[in-house]
Amino acid sequence: MVQIIKTEEAAALIKDNDTLWIGGSGGGHAVPEKLIEGLEGRFVKSGFPRSLTCAHAVGIGDWKEAGMNRLAHSGLIKRSICGTLTNSPRIADMALSGEIESYTFPQGVLSQLTREMAGGRPGLITTTGLHTFIDPRLQGGQQGSKRGPDLVEVVEIDNKEYLRYKTIKIDVAFIRATTADEKGNLTMEHEAVFGENLSIATAARRTGGIVIAQVERLTKNGTLQGKQVKVPGILVDYIVVDKEPWQTYVTKFDPAYAGYIHKLDSEIAVLPLDSRKIIARRAAMELFKDAVVNLGFGVANGISLVAAEEGFYNDLTLTVEQGLIGGVPALGNDAGAATNYEAMIDQPYQFDFYDSGGLDLAFLSFAEVDRHGNVNVSRFGNKIVGPGGFINITQNAKKVFFLGTLTAGKSDVRIEDGKLVIHQDGSIKKFIQDVEQITWSGGYALERQQTAKYITERAVFDLTPDGIMLMEIAPGVDIQCDVLDKIDFPVIVPSEVPLMDARIFNANQMNLKDELKGKEAR
Repeated sequence: MVQIIKTEEAAALIKDNDTLWIGGSGGGHAVPEKLIEGLEGRFVKSGFPRSLTCAHAVGIGDWKEAGMNRLAHSGLIKRSICGTLTNSPRIADMALSGEIESYTFPQGVLSQLTREMAGGRPGLITTTGLHTFIDPRLQGGQQGSKRGPDLVEVVEIDNKEYLRYKTIKIDVAFIRATTADEKGNLTMEHEAVFGENLSIATAARRTGGIVIAQVERLTKNGTLQGKQVKVPGILVDYIVVDKEPWQTYVTKFDPAYAGYIHKLDSEIAVLPLDSRKIIARRAAMELFKDAVVNLGFGVANGISLVAAEEGFYNDLTLTVEQGLIGGVPALGNDAGAATNYEAMIDQPYQFDFYDSGGLDLAFLSFAEVDRHGNVNVSRFGNKIVGPGGFINITQNAKKVFFLGTLTAGKSDVRIEDGKLVIHQDGSIKKFIQDVEQITWSGGYALERQQTAKYITERAVFDLTPDGIMLMEIAPGVDIQCDVLDKIDFPVIVPSEVPLMDARIFNANQMNLKDELKGKEAR
């Protein structure tokens, strides 16, 4: 029988210099918060354990104090390996100051790596990350001033380049489920994502590590349906009970996230007509019937609400990298979940599908774009973000669209009489000579003949072999003053630049559903 222990006892099982792998995703989805809290409590009280390596596939935190932010104590962590630090600014600050070693690897890579480690294979071999800051010929995925060992290398197989992400020995695994029986079998019926709990637990066990699961409730052995068990008890050593977990950091419990109900279309929010909706509407015009799509975090999320408002989200398949297929991806700090979905699968298999070219279209936000078409979302100024699922998605989708406002900073952009009026522009240019960090390589995309567009609230651009070309402008916008003067490099401007569709700038529905049916994959 598995041992039922208290939070403090679980924290006491971690030793100095251990590697701790934590399951869960982003804003609290299936995150074992009670275990993380217990570890912090032990360190604050005793000063131990010290010098941990902490790894997790997705960023974990509430952007303030929960999740990995709890572990941002001097001496507790020596190395962080994760998909993104945007959720845990306290850990990002430690990386920037050089207090810890920091690696931000692609989310899909880390997710799949747990499965490779579980099977005893020599790491993950993939093209994902080539020609980005993950490539060891650039930065090797390392952030901050303190350098650690190389965890990724270039290998050649049959005259083709790949990256090999090295295995990581797991000493302790923290995972979360909903119900555990007396043998430690775990089900996840209340969770918003499955993640890679099975792979994490198997990888830990293979290398002699221990698996500690946080659950909401216990049940007698033999009462769980075998098909519902996501992690068998043979892989679980200890159970800690937290009777009142939050489903995410901002949602106590939404039965639609758990797949118990489907929300009525009337319950789905409608975006106000602002810059974000302009971008989402223009992007939605690229959709076609039966398209398989990924929507990234940020402004790209708005496409799901446009599709719902226009009544056609069921005419295509929106997906979330955490393993949700179909339905409407959640927005804001709940991003990573979805409602009305058709299937929930383990995260490594979702990224297998993405890496195989399964996405017809991918829409992701951008922070910086440069003259080569490169995109940066992972680091800018004194802010470490990390790539999340961005690299897996953008390198492997058939067509990719980068979304964002043309400038950043305090601005006042309005829609007046069907025109875009810029009363005050943002002070920060986002189209610059050279991006600070390459998260997506324009040159590598052209080499592979991948189609790419950049969609902003005032202009649309294409990536061409000759450079970035202006393709459309918003009504009311001056090409020179409002577009070209806000870009730090020459843009190809055709003799005639058509206007963006006038319906985008009107409060009424665009009636895109009828057009969607007539479109084919282009």
